[in-house]
Amino acid sequence: MFKYGIEQLTVDKVIAISKGELKGALTEEAISKVKECRRKVDVMSNGTKAVYGINTGFGPLCDVQITPEETSQLQTNLLITHAVGVGNPIDKQISKIMMICKVQALCQGFSGVRVELIERIMYFIENDLLPVVPEQGSVGASGDLAPLSHLFLTLLGEGEFWEGDNIVPAKEVLEKHNLKPITLAAKEGLGLINGTQFILSHAIVGLKKMEYLLDLADLAGAMSIEGYQGSASPFKADLQKIRPYKGTIEVASHMRNLLLDSENIESHVNCVRVQDPYSMRCIPQVHGASRNAYYHLKEMAEIEMNSVTDNPIVLSETEAISGGNFHGQPLAMVLDYASIAASELGNISDRRSYLLLEGKFGLPRLLTAAGGLNSGFMIPQYTTAALVTENKSLCFPPSADSIPTSLGQEDHVSMGSISSRKFNQILGNIEKIFAIEMMYAAQALEFRKDHQFSSIVEQNFKLIRKYVAKLEDDRILKDDINKLIEMVKNQEFIVK
Repeated sequence: MFKYGIEQLTVDKVIAISKGELKGALTEEAISKVKECRRKVDVMSNGTKAVYGINTGFGPLCDVQITPEETSQLQTNLLITHAVGVGNPIDKQISKIMMICKVQALCQGFSGVRVELIERIMYFIENDLLPVVPEQGSVGASGDLAPLSHLFLTLLGEGEFWEGDNIVPAKEVLEKHNLKPITLAAKEGLGLINGTQFILSHAIVGLKKMEYLLDLADLAGAMSIEGYQGSASPFKADLQKIRPYKGTIEVASHMRNLLLDSENIESHVNCVRVQDPYSMRCIPQVHGASRNAYYHLKEMAEIEMNSVTDNPIVLSETEAISGGNFHGQPLAMVLDYASIAASELGNISDRRSYLLLEGKFGLPRLLTAAGGLNSGFMIPQYTTAALVTENKSLCFPPSADSIPTSLGQEDHVSMGSISSRKFNQILGNIEKIFAIEMMYAAQALEFRKDHQFSSIVEQNFKLIRKYVAKLEDDRILKDDINKLIEMVKNQEFIVK
């Protein structure tokens, strides 16, 4: 049981709640905090002092004061006017994670919403009532206004829900569950749509995916080294101790375990080759740098998921500070960094695949013993090259850009929503790149069977061969590649 607003969320806990493996609860302690903050808002909304977003308009209209009788309509108008997202719907899981993160933020007791509003969102989470949210339209400051508006229009009986793979009007779904649309009170619209939950939720999904892909990158590298009969000496602990980056040390240790007791590698220790190319020799340094970026993003995301990111922040019945906790820059910049880190994993993987095609050290050119009539594995590397370049083009940092909005009131924005989406696009591409490297490595291992491989390499080689046969003569490779991509996505490879 996870206690919203009392305990600290982590990436793993958010994913567990989204999958129904962990239940979130609203405790008396959290309820007390929320109610006390709501009392403060009620005092301010009925007062004569102008307080942004509680009894004033929004953005450049912050100088227009609203009467107590108009506050509900003001909050409703806020969601309606800000629901202007476009493009394809985001993944259903991300919609759910957005709600989980929003509940955690609201339960801190600084947003001024009512308990019943939080309970309705929790009902959506627990019953898989997942709103349809377009992927484009947020500039990542004043929060993710457009996507969060689409997410929470459903509370009002507006917008749409997913029902299986179908899109259904929210009003119909609420009626099926005997739920009445909620009428928003003062501050509640702002509390719902001001925040970074769109950026954050994409970051969480990407982090969980990247965690596995970092290990898979090492495995793919180890299998390629076995196929190339490369050296394990660059992974010795003594070498890493004198340049002790956390990621480098971890990758080197992982590589030693992946290649442990490999007779194939040991059989080549005393050959005339002095050193391997960088894409094999520098795996700890390159993969390790990507791990460091992963850790940085994880740290920032876990701070964000336990923070209050709406505006204004209610501190007392006389003070609501209009600050900048909604600004996405802290996540946007590190997401751009993590995107580069993920892209580099694909870049170095493509280089290893290329090395296996060159026909050196006992491997046939293009990994086929019958070259000429057969092209062998020539062309899949074209695909990895294309994916690598696509990733490079996706590495432009949106956080380096800003376009003023709201008549200049919001004159610097983070564009973090774009950073977060591109991060996941890049991760999706490296899943495909690794699948092709694993296919190449398995084919290379076919020519090294006179010596035993490491235990983990052998297990993964056999796993690949359950679904993808050795290439003898040319055949259509599309189905083989797609099967391996599916295995990567399902995290079927044994990485430790």
